[in-house]
Amino acid sequence: MIRRCSTSLAALLALALPAAAPMPVWAQAYQCRAPAIRSVPAIAPDGPRREMPVTGYTLALSWSPEFCRFREGQRAHRFQCSRDNGLFGLVVHGLWPEGPRGRWPQWCATPAKPTPAELAAQMCVMPSARLAARQWAKHGACMAKRPATYYRVTRILLSGLRLPDYDRISREDGLTAGRIRGAFAEANRGWSSAAVGVKLDEGGWLEEIRLCYDRGFRPKRCDARRFGAKDDAPARIWRGL
Repeated sequence: MIRRCSTSLAALLALALPAAAPMPVWAQAYQCRAPAIRSVPAIAPDGPRREMPVTGYTLALSWSPEFCRFREGQRAHRFQCSRDNGLFGLVVHGLWPEGPRGRWPQWCATPAKPTPAELAAQMCVMPSARLAARQWAKHGACMAKRPATYYRVTRILLSGLRLPDYDRISREDGLTAGRIRGAFAEANRGWSSAAVGVKLDEGGWLEEIRLCYDRGFRPKRCDARRFGAKDDAPARIWRGL
């Protein structure tokens, strides 16, 4: 059996800001109002259960304008893509535990399920109740005992980051994947470009930034799978216009 609540995870929670502290300044925070969640979406595994020791983590940040590019009228993505809550920028796709030799745990056995209130508390950083429920079931259950712990850790990690102005950077000539990851490293002390993955789609549009951590939640060089596009790969960033 794996030990789901590691010492490093507990230490990260212990360093969290008090509940009364102001929320960090995200581009969408001043407009986002978490909706009432009445029920928890049912999530079915889409792959095998894999339980193994956790050797590190990946915080995946999705570029919301690209995600919403062809989804603005879809009811399932209304909260994120309708613009009623402002225009989201980088949002949490998930926090993923990593395992030995390029493998990763998933769909770990757990009786715990998130409550509607726990999902609602996550909506302004992970703006989909179904996504939040799925990320707990597939990934979070392999690193924490309770959904609330998993969700809180994602918010703590995000609150400790400075997110570059990718809207401005998108207007630069000759934009590359290296510039995208370099801008993040420059904005965040202790981070190097080697610890920042960049996922581009087939057309070179930014889809996701993947931040690589060791077991102690310190920046760590990404492996090839998480590093993604090479530095010289041409890149584009959709601004949601």
